[in-house]
Amino acid sequence: MRRILLLLLSGLITLSGVPAEAQGEFNGARALAYTREFVSIGPRWIGSPGHAKAEAFLRRQFEHDRLEEDTFTANTPEGPMPMRNFIVRFPGKKDGVIVVGTHYETNYPLRDINFVGANDGGSTTGLLVELANHLRGRTLEGYSVWLVFFDGEEAIQQWSHSDSLYGSRHLAAKWQNDGTLRRMKAFLLADMLGDRNLDVERDLNSTPSVEDVVKKAAARLGYQSYFFAKEDRVEDDHLPFVQRGVPSADVIDLDYGPQNSWHHTAQDTIDKLSAKSLTIAGNVFLETIKLLNEH
Repeated sequence: MRRILLLLLSGLITLSGVPAEAQGEFNGARALAYTREFVSIGPRWIGSPGHAKAEAFLRRQFEHDRLEEDTFTANTPEGPMPMRNFIVRFPGKKDGVIVVGTHYETNYPLRDINFVGANDGGSTTGLLVELANHLRGRTLEGYSVWLVFFDGEEAIQQWSHSDSLYGSRHLAAKWQNDGTLRRMKAFLLADMLGDRNLDVERDLNSTPSVEDVVKKAAARLGYQSYFFAKEDRVEDDHLPFVQRGVPSADVIDLDYGPQNSWHHTAQDTIDKLSAKSLTIAGNVFLETIKLLNEH
């Protein structure tokens, strides 16, 4: 009883027994704190000490959850490289799965310029870690939600269809072979959403109907000014799923800094991010999941 009282006072649970995070607004400040801790690792390109520390960070965050480590060897222009996706499963009552993904490693070609990828990989890793706080501790009323942290999104030498998206290409093929893709109701990708000047583009490579759900979610919450003022075709970790018929949306802000001058540079640092942007993005993901469950 004393433990329950302490949890009530701390706000970690409510009188209904449902975790407080599951009922309230997305905590962007805490997502930013997770991001700051993650980015403090430094560069985390594949094979680096930072990459191993990034893997250890993810294991710590989900040590009490249903965590799967999807290990594989990718054939790259610089030879075979060991890579690892992380999959965290939160069960729901409805038959089907909504997958929310991001990538966590930093750009391999930029390994010599102290590129820490605070926004590019860092911010959405923090966002998904905080999203887990809204999902754990109960059986979800709707579809199961799986969080996926992809490895190898970035090119090893130069971006091409064969030199990029290693983790998502591997997992999409694996899930196609074992039948998992048939259970997926939607795939939502989060990328570069910590930018303090949030301006999410509508991605023309995504499934229009899922992008429409994201737009509806943003409008419901009063965030429409941050979404879809511009549109573009984005090549990202959603493509291997789109190509296999999974309804997918890439939620991404590719306008990062003056004339996108911070993207893939040493200027992509934690001071460029904001808790407000992560709050907006997190709330839109939660609302999008809610709307998808209504279909």
